[in-house]
Amino acid sequence: MSIDSDSAALFPDEVVTRAHTRLVEVPGLDGRVALVTIDNGHDHTKPSTFGPAGLASLDSALDEAFAAEPAAIAVTGKPFVFAVGADLSGMGQLSEREYAHRIAKAGHDVFRRLTESEIPTFAFVNGAALGGGLELALSCHYRTVADNAGAIAFPECFLGLFPGWGGTQLLPNLVGADQAVTVILENSLNQNKMLNPGKATGMGIFDIQLESPDFLEESLRWAARVINGSSTVQRAEIDRGQGWDEAISRAKEIAASKTHGASPGVNKAVELIELARNNDLDAGYAAETEALADALMTDELRAGLYAFDLTQKRAKKPAGAPDKSLANDVNKVGVVGAGLMAGQLALLFARRLEVPVVLTDIDQGRIDKGVAYVHGEIDKLGAKGRLSSDGVNRLKALVTGSLDKSAFADADFVIEAVFEEMSVKQQVFGELEQHVSPETVLATNTSSLSVGEMGAKLAHPERVVGFHFFNPVAVLPLLEIVRGERTDDSALATAFAVGKKLKKSCVLTADTPAFVVNRLLTRFLGEVIASVDEGTPFEVADRALNPLGLPMSPMVLLQLVGPAIAQHVNETMHAAYPDRFGLSDNLRRFVDAGKTGVWTTDEAGNQIVDPEVAELWQQGDEPLSEEQVRDRALRALAEEARIMLDEDVVVEAADLDLCMLLGAGWPFWLGGITPYLDRSGYSELVNGKRFHQPGVASLPSS
Repeated sequence: MSIDSDSAALFPDEVVTRAHTRLVEVPGLDGRVALVTIDNGHDHTKPSTFGPAGLASLDSALDEAFAAEPAAIAVTGKPFVFAVGADLSGMGQLSEREYAHRIAKAGHDVFRRLTESEIPTFAFVNGAALGGGLELALSCHYRTVADNAGAIAFPECFLGLFPGWGGTQLLPNLVGADQAVTVILENSLNQNKMLNPGKATGMGIFDIQLESPDFLEESLRWAARVINGSSTVQRAEIDRGQGWDEAISRAKEIAASKTHGASPGVNKAVELIELARNNDLDAGYAAETEALADALMTDELRAGLYAFDLTQKRAKKPAGAPDKSLANDVNKVGVVGAGLMAGQLALLFARRLEVPVVLTDIDQGRIDKGVAYVHGEIDKLGAKGRLSSDGVNRLKALVTGSLDKSAFADADFVIEAVFEEMSVKQQVFGELEQHVSPETVLATNTSSLSVGEMGAKLAHPERVVGFHFFNPVAVLPLLEIVRGERTDDSALATAFAVGKKLKKSCVLTADTPAFVVNRLLTRFLGEVIASVDEGTPFEVADRALNPLGLPMSPMVLLQLVGPAIAQHVNETMHAAYPDRFGLSDNLRRFVDAGKTGVWTTDEAGNQIVDPEVAELWQQGDEPLSEEQVRDRALRALAEEARIMLDEDVVVEAADLDLCMLLGAGWPFWLGGITPYLDRSGYSELVNGKRFHQPGVASLPSS
């Protein structure tokens, strides 16, 4: 294989993963093992990837390995990392399909040498194996995995792509089509779910799991046993008939429900898995190459790469955050409230900060219930093997409750999670200030209220900061950190430091109503509800946004958020911006009636509008089509996003996108929201200009 200088020049910033070959003597083996180690020269925080130069280095290392005529060839990685796939930053710079085709074919050509080798080939997966890294492992004849290896997955569909260096062909022919659908599609589209070594081995992806302390040595010994016949590897029989048919049907259902056809890459993954039924690598790899070359030249893929870059880089260096040296240490945390949200917060703080956490509430019964919830969740973690028995006892000891707010006297950080009412929150902070030190940060988990107003009556309003989590707290990675008008840099820096320790992606927002995610969601949901008020059938309005491939439809989102909460946020927004955020009398009646959702099922199991909802919802006689509802919602989103940037709610459009990606689960192939508004023309239609320059989150302009 040869990768010419033109292709390499397109990846000028490639962190080259070098491959080094050494010959290893193994007891009990007649001959040596050519061990190829792939390493980009950085520690585990910068995993090894493959661009043109990296593939060329691996190819040269394999030349050396084959030339040695060893008993076996094995590939492994640097400490804690096997390899995590293609150099995505370079992929986003490709301007011509010809170059994209070369890169796609190069991966196949190099990896396939291991598959077609007459010498036994092994992958010793000592750490993270994602995307092309997992494809490299699958290209070998046999695979071991370390018991502490993290991040094993095919994340491509999450990005709007598909495994393109053999994954769609090799995996179904190793573990069966159904399990391949789970790994390639279902897990990837389920918030990029990863496999652990035990699960992956149980599925048949790896032949054996070995303990990490002497993983390489044990892998070599196991390889020797396989070669000399003392160990036999059993492989599952592949059902290429009805089982494969059922797997493809399931794949199509997953793709339809998760993307509504909005992601070409996901649809292509289904096609390629179906093609793998024939187990013809020539045809399969040729199809992958052509499809990958096409996909790399789409705006959707560039938006996906842009989104990936935001979550991997921008999220780790929040724009506008104060110098971290200004942060104070946090050695104790207080949580005001003991309800479900407060319990989730207490659990998170205890697990991540490993400091004492005290909950308080208005009566002992509520406190006891809240503490019991946290302790119960810790017990569950122990039962799942995610905590040792000592770890369980230690964490449970950290979480206590108290009726007396003086228990917060030595707390460095106190967060309130009480009723979403300004007077209630002001009262809580006023009481807290009587007990805590002047430097204690007072954080609010409000979803829409003014942080500045909340602290306005305090002696030290500069210590009040917004700390807005998304539900479920343990799952959604976004944390909106809100700077009030008088919040000082020390409190803000402390909030960012705590957020980082909580392993959340923090975005700085201005103190404006509903901040980012809830403001954008409320605006677009309000337009959908208004269309129903005017006469659009619920079914039509609920399907209107399907072409975007959002994680849930508007009416399902309303049910998830909770109609009462949605109504409260909308009232806050209407008070601030009455010309753009209307109030729905129907939604008010809906909430007053105690309804939680629009949909129910009939006797046949079909989804229908709840008859009680249909009766209370007074509709007009001006229905819109799906296209008209979608147009209305997207115009509103384009307008609101531009206003938010003009108001300096966030630093850049990228922060709006980061919030929607991580807080609302909006698809990577949209790029969040602003690249989609650019691509679809709404940015210029509504605002007269794009959010991004051509070539940002889209194909480079010619």
